[in-house]
Amino acid sequence: MKYVHAVLAAGLLSLSACAWAQGWTPPRTIEIVVGYAPGGGVDRTARLLERLLAAHKLAGNGVSVANKPGGNTTIAYYYLSQRPADGHTVLVYGPTVFTTHITGASPLTYSDFTPVAKLFSEYHVYMVAAHTPVKTGKDLVARMKSDVRQVSIGVSAIGSPGHLSVGLLNKAIGGTAKDLKIIAYKGSADALTSVLGGHIELTPAPANLAAPHLANAQVRAVAVASPQRLGAPFAAIPTWREQGVDLVYGPWRGILAPKNLPAAQLAWWESALRKIAATTDWKSDMEKIYAVDDFVTGAQLLKDMQKEYAETRALLVELGMAK
Repeated sequence: MKYVHAVLAAGLLSLSACAWAQGWTPPRTIEIVVGYAPGGGVDRTARLLERLLAAHKLAGNGVSVANKPGGNTTIAYYYLSQRPADGHTVLVYGPTVFTTHITGASPLTYSDFTPVAKLFSEYHVYMVAAHTPVKTGKDLVARMKSDVRQVSIGVSAIGSPGHLSVGLLNKAIGGTAKDLKIIAYKGSADALTSVLGGHIELTPAPANLAAPHLANAQVRAVAVASPQRLGAPFAAIPTWREQGVDLVYGPWRGILAPKNLPAAQLAWWESALRKIAATTDWKSDMEKIYAVDDFVTGAQLLKDMQKEYAETRALLVELGMAK
């Protein structure tokens, strides 16, 4: 009988060890890092994840958000790089993981970490001042082809997603990104305000910033840079592709983990994020900011990032911001 008990005990221990090897749950508090001060869009995403991880009991030992602003997110990336192979710390990231590396602002890029998931995109809506003769995307293309230097374009910063967006637009219609007349502002909201005031002609604004101004007679939306048309209140605005221009672009957000993340920890994060993205709370929040579900993980995510890195590098080289 003792022998039988010993065999059963050994078997149970073996099964337990096997289960432990195959799965992982965070034994400590999870830390979600944000490369900006509290209050912005990236911080908002992190705090939504914090709330939903706790509410759906996916992180039994707690979740916290750590804001590490500075250096256009480089401080946050450095902070994450100091925690290799540890899934307790992740970072909400976006296109700056490419631009800061390509421009030389940071030695770190996506390949120095473990990309976990792309969550959603906020595609650009192209807003023009009402005083211009531009009423459609095709009109804007014609005006840019005629004399692009006469089109004043506002963006949140040189090398920002908005700047890259209009650079890609001009390349798509046969021009070069360096020919654009760019005016940099402190943020996308300031650029949009300048369009509303008639001080500049064009800005590519994230959908959540553009939405409140669609009924304003001082501005009009002529195109969206999304794969398909967005829902209300943008349903009547055609995509660039519908207007003959192959352009799909907009800021996106995802989750980045430290380098050499063990497979079990990566699997836990992919599963947890997939569960969160399926909740009504998450979907409701995405609707509020007019974001599009672009959930991607695994090999496809890495393939997409390699492609975007190469495209971003080519554009920044053309702009004279990289070698």
